[in-house]
Amino acid sequence: MRALIQRVREASVAIDAEVVGSIDAGLLVFLGLEPDDSPAVGEKLLERVLNYRVFGDEQGRMNRSLRDVSGGLLLVSQFTLAADTSRGLRPGFSTAMAPEMAEPLFQQLYDYLCKVHAPSAGGRFGADMQVSLVNDGPVTFLMDAR
Repeated sequence: MRALIQRVREASVAIDAEVVGSIDAGLLVFLGLEPDDSPAVGEKLLERVLNYRVFGDEQGRMNRSLRDVSGGLLLVSQFTLAADTSRGLRPGFSTAMAPEMAEPLFQQLYDYLCKVHAPSAGGRFGADMQVSLVNDGPVTFLMDAR
């Protein structure tokens, strides 16, 4: 499981020009699922994201977490994060979780997130989504649950 997290001033996801999820300041999290991933792995990764210190304190140092600043979290599924890009000129997706397994897992993780953190919002699994964001910093990290 991989999570690309971006500190944002605002972010939203739209499907067919309709906004289905948005947040003000907080984190935009793109989540890529791999075949051996599980709800336990995902919950552990989400807890790490919620507590990861990427927001500035009084001195401007990254010492505050999303929970500390009461920021929003926008969760978007992105199977391309699980792609194999090690060779060639085209990504391979055999390393990504099959959609019929990934969709219920993503939904479980989104439901978990909504229980443990507010405000939370999400995209729609498998949809053609347009994501808009204002990256703050820019601050972007790639987290791997392995």
